[in-house]
Amino acid sequence: MAHLDGQTDNHKAECDLIPQDSWGADVNIEESLVRSNLSAIRKNIAPCKPRIIGVTKYFGLDAVIKGYEAGLRDFGESRVADAVRKIELLPEHIKESSTFHFIGHLQSNKVEKAVRYFDYIHSVDSLKLAQKISKYAGECSKSVKILLQVNNAEEVQKFGYSKTQLIQDLPGLLKLDNLEIVGLMNMAPLGANSEILKKVFCDLRQFRDELEEEFKIRLHELSMGMSDDYEYAVKEGATMIRIGRKLFK
Repeated sequence: MAHLDGQTDNHKAECDLIPQDSWGADVNIEESLVRSNLSAIRKNIAPCKPRIIGVTKYFGLDAVIKGYEAGLRDFGESRVADAVRKIELLPEHIKESSTFHFIGHLQSNKVEKAVRYFDYIHSVDSLKLAQKISKYAGECSKSVKILLQVNNAEEVQKFGYSKTQLIQDLPGLLKLDNLEIVGLMNMAPLGANSEILKKVFCDLRQFRDELEEEFKIRLHELSMGMSDDYEYAVKEGATMIRIGRKLFK
């Protein structure tokens, strides 16, 4: 089940083949369960306090509502069309008080809607994609917070910048209007052992530090860690963790 918190949507061969009911969109979720799970996660990572993003992509509207009632204010989705339908049906007070994160691979024909409905886009992996986001953000008179996805595990089946390409593109990225580059995002290899997890997360933090020094910029967010590896990510400096199964099951 480890792949269900974001792995599948960033695999090149599978990004269009995600089953819509992998966890069951019609399953009723108890607010007390989410609250208990959220409390356990916070206890596991104390005293660190990263932003906990509830990954609701495999669930229906109920997950967002019960998550909100349990205290969550950040929600992650990875399929634009599904997310738009869900967000539009939310009660107004939840929409206004929540932050929505796009965490999957973003196809170019979905950029306009992603810009309109999401506050953060975690998976920017090319200058061309960033340019499209900048264009539509300008048309919406909106500034979009983005994270640059780095495939620092060098897995050929996953999306994400190589370190070399990101360094080449960063000057151009920094010139784009209507974008705020707030940090980096990555995913650890599926089923990796503890040593590999530590290495991959530590490496992203160190790469972030190198970019800040070289380009004289501030990249304060590190989006890394999911249900099976968030504790390792937090120990290596994650400021955002993307949790689905450990919250809603």
